Amino acid sequence: MHVLAIDTSNQPLTVAVLDDERVLATTTMTTHRKHAEYLMPIVEKLVKYAKLTPQDLDRVVISNGPGSYTGIRIATTVGKVLADTLNIDLVGISSLMALALNVQKEHQLVVPLFDGRNDNLFTGLYRTSQSGPEVVIEDQHINFDKWLQKLDEFNEPIIFVGSDVDHFVDRLKSHFGTNFKSLTGIDNLPQAAKIGVYGEKQDPVSNINNFNPNYLRLTKAQADWQKLNPGRENESYVEKN
Repeated sequence: MHVLAIDTSNQPLTVAVLDDERVLATTTMTTHRKHAEYLMPIVEKLVKYAKLTPQDLDRVVISNGPGSYTGIRIATTVGKVLADTLNIDLVGISSLMALALNVQKEHQLVVPLFDGRNDNLFTGLYRTSQSGPEVVIEDQHINFDKWLQKLDEFNEPIIFVGSDVDHFVDRLKSHFGTNFKSLTGIDNLPQAAKIGVYGEKQDPVSNINNFNPNYLRLTKAQADWQKLNPGRENESYVEKN
């Protein structure tokens, strides 16, 4: 199976082309956040470097959130367009799970996190297994202190993953003591090759048109619409504007 894997959910941009579990071409950028500008040229180059054409692809795997509003919209849009125009599979995985994939040892508790600003996090709790990370606590957007309270019931080492861990490291060490563990260097970055390998084993989405980013919090447009339309939170704000 020829797979294209993409993650643009935050600062890093990572893309890989695989033939089953064999990496044919991959690249990761962390110095720019112009994902809309760089993503498609990188995809085109990597497919060419892999000695393939777009028509040779069988599946596209993307990280579809949470993360940067713009970042996850870009990956989701590109993934949907490629899947539709090339008539290939589309698989979406959590951007947090993408980080959890970097912990290889089994039976470990893993907390991937992104800084959600104002002392909030995008985070979840996973346990590693032979088949990949298993969800223990669902991904969520949550206040830092409330998240610590949820983790307190687990009296065992927890591995925190992600570049944004540094923003909270002193508080995490103080709270968890010797149970605080973390990764270093490249292991704190999403790696498209691992995303692609994991995505090969997942079921593709059944309806590409209905596949959307997983923001885990309201966009500004949604929040503004709900303020103006109390009691109508479950309606589509897009159709009302």
